[in-house]
Amino acid sequence: MVTFSIGDKVEVIDDTTKGEVVGIDESIITIAIEEGFQLIYHASELVKTSSEVIAVTNSEIAEIKVQKEIPKRKNTVAVKPKERSAPAMEVDLHINQLVKSTKNLGNYEILTKQMEVAKYQLEFAIRKRIQKVVFIHGVGEGVLKEELYYLFKRYDNIKFYDANYQKYGLGATEVYIYQHTQ
Repeated sequence: MVTFSIGDKVEVIDDTTKGEVVGIDESIITIAIEEGFQLIYHASELVKTSSEVIAVTNSEIAEIKVQKEIPKRKNTVAVKPKERSAPAMEVDLHINQLVKSTKNLGNYEILTKQMEVAKYQLEFAIRKRIQKVVFIHGVGEGVLKEELYYLFKRYDNIKFYDANYQKYGLGATEVYIYQHTQ
C-alpha cells in the first residue's frame, strides 16, 4: 500500500481530479485542488504523481501483466451509515476564510464576496456531479442564510435544508443536487 505525506501531489484514480495532500487521518486523505477547496478520499482512490521519468524494461511490464491476471480478493472497508451520508464537500462562507483582510470592506462587499463564492462552489459541485454540499454561513442576523436560500431557489435540480445540527448547529445549510442521467 502506498503511503502518502502532506505535500504529495496526487491524482484521483478514474477521475481527472488532481491536488496536493493537505491532511491524513489513517487511510482517509484530504487533498486541496486548484479550484480552491478540499476533497476527501480513501487512500486506495489516489495515486501519487511526480514529474520524474521512470524507466521500465519489457520484462518488468510482462511481470506486471502476470500479477494483474491473478485476481486478488478486494479488501472492502465497511462504511457506517453516518459516514455514508456525510457531505462530500463543505464550503465555509465566513469572510475571514475567504479574504486575507476585511479592513476596507463594508457589509455589502462582504455579502457580495460570500455570494460569489457560494455560487461558484455550487456550480462547481453541479459540474463535478458532487451530490451533497454543506454551506457554512454561521448564525448571525440571518442575512447570508436568506441570500443563500434565494440563490438555491433558482435551481430546479437541488433541494436544501438545515445541515446536521450536532455537527454545525444552526449555522449551516446542506444542499442536495439531483443528478440527471441523460
